This record gives sequence, structure tokens and C-alpha cells, in this order.
Amino acid sequence: MTAYVPILLLFTVAFALAGVFFVLGGAIGPKNPTPEKMIPYECGSESTGARFVKPSVKFYLTAILFVVFDIEAVFIYPWAIQFRALGWTGFVTMGSFIALLVVGLVYVWKKGALEWEK
Repeated sequence: MTAYVPILLLFTVAFALAGVFFVLGGAIGPKNPTPEKMIPYECGSESTGARFVKPSVKFYLTAILFVVFDIEAVFIYPWAIQFRALGWTGFVTMGSFIALLVVGLVYVWKKGALEWEK
């Protein structure tokens, strides 16, 4: 149990510090709302259209695909570090993992999910 005390202390300090910054930013931050500052914008340009327009499903599909293929890096880095220690078993396992990801990528590509249309 004593091995977890530093981690618990780290999380406690991190959450406390984030809370302090949040409260202080709202309390002592500049408050000068003007009509121009109150206009909603997206990426520096004025938004157009209705207020509650739902984004295309393509946006969410692209985001999910990014997360899925980004997660592979999370699994490949530790494998690369332990490459020699894992031997052929680790090599074959990671090879099958990457092959499965390539099959998924080819499937998504053939379905046209990576095509961005307006």
C-alpha cells in the first residue's frame, strides 16, 4: 500500500492545483465583455447556419478512426522497447496485431470512410 502513496499524492496535488487555477482564473481574470467578444466563432471565423445543427457522421467516424489507429502507437512503443526480450513470440504477436490493423485500414479505405466530402 505504501507504494501507491506517491501516486495518490501526485493526483491530489494535480487536482488541487487545477482547481486553484480554475477558481483564480474566474475570480481575478479580466472581465470586459463587449458585443464583439460575445459573438460565437469557430476557429477564428464566424459560425453560419442554425445554432443546433448536428455535425456530419463523417466527422465522428474520422475522429473514432483517428483514436483507433492512434492507440496502436500506445501498444507498439512498449513492444519496441522490449523487442529483444520478447523474442519470436512477441514478434509474431505484434505482427498479427499490425496485420489486423492493416486489414481494418484497408476495409475502411475501401468503404470510403477516409474520403472527406462537404
